[in-house]
Amino acid sequence: MKPTEPRSGTLLTRREMVALTAGAAIAPSLIQAKENTLTPKAFVYTEVAISIPFEQAPWPELNEVIKKQPGFLNKTWLHGHGSGSVGGLYAFDSRENAIDFVTGYFPTEPRAFGVAHNTRVFDAEVVQAASEDLGSVHYGGMPEDNPGAFVYTELQLSQPFDEFDWSTRNAELKQTPGLQSKTWLSGVSTQTLGGFDAFDTLDAALDYAINQFPAIAANVGAAFYTRVFDATTTADASRQMNSPFYL
Repeated sequence: MKPTEPRSGTLLTRREMVALTAGAAIAPSLIQAKENTLTPKAFVYTEVAISIPFEQAPWPELNEVIKKQPGFLNKTWLHGHGSGSVGGLYAFDSRENAIDFVTGYFPTEPRAFGVAHNTRVFDAEVVQAASEDLGSVHYGGMPEDNPGAFVYTELQLSQPFDEFDWSTRNAELKQTPGLQSKTWLSGVSTQTLGGFDAFDTLDAALDYAINQFPAIAANVGAAFYTRVFDATTTADASRQMNSPFYL
C-alpha cells in the first residue's frame, strides 16, 4: 500500500484533487468525518447461491428497491470469480436496520430465484480505528485507483475485536502485494474476525486468498471462509449505489 502522490507533469486525478484541496482543513475534516451520520454503524455481507454473468442480474431494478430500505447507506456489488455468485457488501446507519434488512427484505431476493443465500452482519463501530489505519474507503480513505478485485475473509473463531492486536496485524498487512485497503469485520453476536479487502488486480487477490490467508488461519488453528470477487464487472452497478470504492 502506497500513499497517494500526484504524478509530476500530468493532470491530477479526481481523487488527487480532492485530497489536495482538503489538505488545508484536514484536522477539522477528520473530526467531522467521525461525527458524520454517513459513517456506517453496521456492515452486511450477502451472497446468493446462483451462477450467472453479472450483466444478466437484475441489478438496476434491485438497486431502486434497496435504496429505499431503512438505514441504507451504500452497497458494493459482488460477483464471484469462478463461481458467478452474486452478492454485496452494504453499509447501514445502525445494527437494528442491518438486522432488519437481512431478516426482512433480503430473503425475498434469492427466494425469487428459488435459491439459497448467505448473510452476515458486522459491527462497523468497533473496527473503525483499525480500518482507518488500512485506508478503508468506508471511513474516508481514498485509494489512488479503482479496485481490480475484492477478497472476503472470515475466521471461524470468536475474538472480541477490542481485545485483538490489530496494530501488529495491520503492520503485516501493509506489506501485502497489491492490497489497496481493508475494512475489518467483527461479527455481531458471534465476534467472528474477518475483513473485506480491495486489491489492485485479480491475480493479487487470488494469491492472498489461496496462498496467504490459509496460512494465517492455520496459525490460529481455525477453519475459514474466503471469497474472491471481480471488482470490474460490478463497477457501474456499485457506483449507482454510492459505493465508496468507485467515487
